Amino acid sequence: MRRLSRYVVFLAIVGISVFWLVTRPETLPGDALDGLVADAGRGEQVFHAAGCASCHSAVGAEGEAVLVLSGGQSFPSPFGSFTAPNISSDPVHGIGAWSAMDLANAMKHGVSPDGQHYYPAFPYTTYARASLQDIVDLRAYLATLPASEIASQPHDVGFPFNIRRSLGGWKMLFADSTWVTEAPSPELERGRYLVEALGHCGECHTARNVLGGTDRSQWLAGAPDPSGKGNIPNIRPPAFDWVQADIIYYFESGFTPDFDSVGGHMAHVVENLSKLKPEDRAAIASYLLALE
Repeated sequence: MRRLSRYVVFLAIVGISVFWLVTRPETLPGDALDGLVADAGRGEQVFHAAGCASCHSAVGAEGEAVLVLSGGQSFPSPFGSFTAPNISSDPVHGIGAWSAMDLANAMKHGVSPDGQHYYPAFPYTTYARASLQDIVDLRAYLATLPASEIASQPHDVGFPFNIRRSLGGWKMLFADSTWVTEAPSPELERGRYLVEALGHCGECHTARNVLGGTDRSQWLAGAPDPSGKGNIPNIRPPAFDWVQADIIYYFESGFTPDFDSVGGHMAHVVENLSKLKPEDRAAIASYLLALE
């Protein structure tokens, strides 16, 4: 009996050790950003393409207030409700004290400066495809934005989903940084980058499995709204039957071919897209139409 007890304890220690090893946060090599020179002007375009203000501005913010990234918006899910944090330039309540490497580890690996896993409500599984140069430029631009002293609010997530260490296992299963589609031309390659990396369109428009991983076989084919109210639309042909001019005009103006106007959270997305270069909006449209 004593021998059996020792055996059980030994297996428990081994199991815990393996769990601790495989779920450890991974970060970039210390020299990953060497030689990269930040450009805040380019970072502004990255900021809009990545939709940072869509989630991190205050509830109801308009105009210049959208650039005060104080957080506070809530995002419901089957696993709890997540609240966007303050990512303003405030060094205490925001990310003003972060280095470019801190931001790169957050976006590429979902790891905080103090070595904790982030919840995938922050779309790092998509941002993992972003270039390091774009992240360095984004960090430079974020530093130019206003500071906010509003403290980040905690997420409302219950057991067992509040065990952050377990997110290391979730990442092993679902954090796939490979491209979803092929890109046989420069325009489609740019469109793919904007959709599959910075724009993180698949985070909303792709169905998820019971553990919250995106189902690539249903890429951009629509999904239930996490709020439990309605569905997020299918944006791939043939179900999505807009022509390129329709898509580009929607990104510019928010008006659909049926003379309807954009609403809900998508209004923030269109506001960001309208600030991109015309050729980038065209590249996104080409990417979507090539999914047929």
